Amino acid sequence: MYGYVGKILRVNLTDKVTTVEDLDEKLARKFIGGRGLATKMFADEVDPNINPFDEANKMIIATGPLTGTPTPTGGRYMVVTKSPLTGTIASSNSGGYWGPELKFAGYDMIILEGKSKEPCYLMIEDDKVEFRDASHVWGKVVSETTKQLETEAPEKSRILAIGPAGENLSKMAAIMNDYDRAAGRSGVGAVMGSKNLKAIVVRGSGKVEVADKEQLKAVVRDCNKKIRENGVTGQGLPAYGTAVLVNIINENGVFPTNNFQEAQFDKAEDTSGELLAEKYLVRKDPCYRCPIGCGRHCKVGDIEGGGPEYETIWAFGGDCGIDDLEEIIKANYWCNEMGIDTISVGATIACGMELYQKGYIKDADLDGVPLEFGNAKAIVEWTKRIGMREGLGDKMSEGSYRLADSYGVPELSMTVKKQEIPAYDPRAIQGQGLQYATSNRGGCHVRGYLISPEILGLPEKLDRFSLEGKAAWVKIFQDFTAFIDSSGLCLFTSFAMGAPDYAAMYNAVIGAEFDANDVLHAGDRIWNIERIFNLAAGVDPSQDTLPKRLLEDPIPSGPSKGNVARLSELLPEYYELRKWSTDGIPTDECKKELDL
Repeated sequence: MYGYVGKILRVNLTDKVTTVEDLDEKLARKFIGGRGLATKMFADEVDPNINPFDEANKMIIATGPLTGTPTPTGGRYMVVTKSPLTGTIASSNSGGYWGPELKFAGYDMIILEGKSKEPCYLMIEDDKVEFRDASHVWGKVVSETTKQLETEAPEKSRILAIGPAGENLSKMAAIMNDYDRAAGRSGVGAVMGSKNLKAIVVRGSGKVEVADKEQLKAVVRDCNKKIRENGVTGQGLPAYGTAVLVNIINENGVFPTNNFQEAQFDKAEDTSGELLAEKYLVRKDPCYRCPIGCGRHCKVGDIEGGGPEYETIWAFGGDCGIDDLEEIIKANYWCNEMGIDTISVGATIACGMELYQKGYIKDADLDGVPLEFGNAKAIVEWTKRIGMREGLGDKMSEGSYRLADSYGVPELSMTVKKQEIPAYDPRAIQGQGLQYATSNRGGCHVRGYLISPEILGLPEKLDRFSLEGKAAWVKIFQDFTAFIDSSGLCLFTSFAMGAPDYAAMYNAVIGAEFDANDVLHAGDRIWNIERIFNLAAGVDPSQDTLPKRLLEDPIPSGPSKGNVARLSELLPEYYELRKWSTDGIPTDECKKELDL
């Protein structure tokens, strides 16, 4: 078997039993791996109506067939479970080095079942798997946990862990690996915490076999050349990280400010990637086999760690009306330590600030730290309180939708399917608005990054205000992304490469005969299996929408002034292109064509 290592590790946490199963190669090829294969297997094994914190809920950590190979950025893995934040399928992606190490140990995926009676962690060293007591690291932040477990593991082990937010079942909790890489969105860390599983330590001595080494060398050489020569992957991201977008997005009037009350922040430049690189960058921090190196490692005073990313800078910056980059870096650091999603936390604090601004949250609720737009000290303190569920932080740890709904104004939460929308105002980018609304895991920019054509002009420049062709672009980007996530590569490579490049890498690694159409067809199949699961879980098509503010209140000022998200005009065309019914249900024709 090429690309895949051919084994699944099934872990019963209740009985402390592990079994090794053979990977179904036919099923793997049909659903590719990673996101696709894990979703298919999860949907087959778990009741869609399960409570995410029920011990019968499972969690699948899956690599792709290109993970651990010489392909550029082949270091990704996915976490698939039922989301406690949204009730949808959760499918969270992370990079670093942990995913390849799992394959080197001989496993394509881990299926976690049941619940341990006491805090534990897994130690995997090739075919040796142990359950170990984790009481001594339970309650510790991610860096302390990782450092301690490094002393208990073989040299060069890779460690995946949750922080206090996961233990405290925050619906925004992340799973962290390699200290500061995060499977960040949808609350997957809380599901791991509900199982009393603190960490998974992995050390492997094997390798991933490929079908055609010489062909792969040639394909990788060509792909790396495209990545180096592309303006985004070869220049912008290596120099300034994802925060290179701060000024670009703000100048276009697409930068949500003060909880999406505005779409441009007059002090955005003070939080830019250029300033981050000039004053706070210690070094670049690339993932496994990454020729881009967008990761940042920054320092402020005695605080030092990975990040922040563009979305983090926006969430704690413009969305909260804050221009203090040092405090933003600190808030990002504490998100990593608590093990919690920076986008959802920053956006929830911004929602809290509007609730305070409008009188719903009172001074008496705040224990001396006002939730005021522009209050830089608040973002660090409230991040800690959310992670620890202290005071009002207990309510905020449930996410902005439940926070706003508790005051009777859910419309002040800028979410789709209860997950916080990231750093692009959909009133000013019509395709991205449709992508947000139809995303299978709620508000998400990386399920179909329409910013690429609508703002950056890749692979071609689209009029961001126009509706023409946008439904088709959204479907293509969503299907394309589903394949990339399932392959084990990083989405950022798609700035420079197209579907034929991914087909060529896949073919060289596993010995297939894919073309560009096969790539999109596989992605379409994966997208639909997620949709079918969500429908069975009660996430009906009425939730394919955006917050009322974004549909009805025009952007008040700036380059995008006067625009709203014209979702109602795009959604029928999108459903038709997907071969769904007029009310958003996959038809028999659709399922037959995709062999579902």
